[in-house]
Amino acid sequence: MGSINPSLLHIGTTLGALLMALMVIFIRLKASDRPVTLRKILIPPLGMSTGFIMFAVPEVRVPLWWALAAFLAGWFVFAYPLIKTTTFHEKEGLIYAKRSKSFILVLLGLLLVRTLLHEFIDRYISIPQSGGLFFILAFGMILHWRVFMFRTYRKLVPQDALISR
Repeated sequence: MGSINPSLLHIGTTLGALLMALMVIFIRLKASDRPVTLRKILIPPLGMSTGFIMFAVPEVRVPLWWALAAFLAGWFVFAYPLIKTTTFHEKEGLIYAKRSKSFILVLLGLLLVRTLLHEFIDRYISIPQSGGLFFILAFGMILHWRVFMFRTYRKLVPQDALISR
């Protein structure tokens, strides 16, 4: 994989993950001040899905069952805390995400678990492969969380208003 020192790459990806987690926390805190829309629920997993193009590079590819295991871990395990800390409330005819005090702790906890898993998994597979697996895990987590948000949102918004939002 080129001439990048693996130790520097590992440190860079860990710092990048920390930066991303802090950005997510900041964005989520600001988002609770604005109404939730169908677009705001659906765009993140759609935008994230473009990341699957990384698997066009042979060094990133993993066995299908590894990818399935990563996706299912994200879907069933890592999405659960996000789902439990996400609630909506209605104010002046608009739907807002309710701020949860534990949401920040959940995101930091997920980052810690991800970092520890990364340390373990990097001993057995290449850095590009572990990056691909953690991307699939994150995609499973975000997709399940957003499906939950979509279903909850749909219950709160009348069907005829759902199309216009």
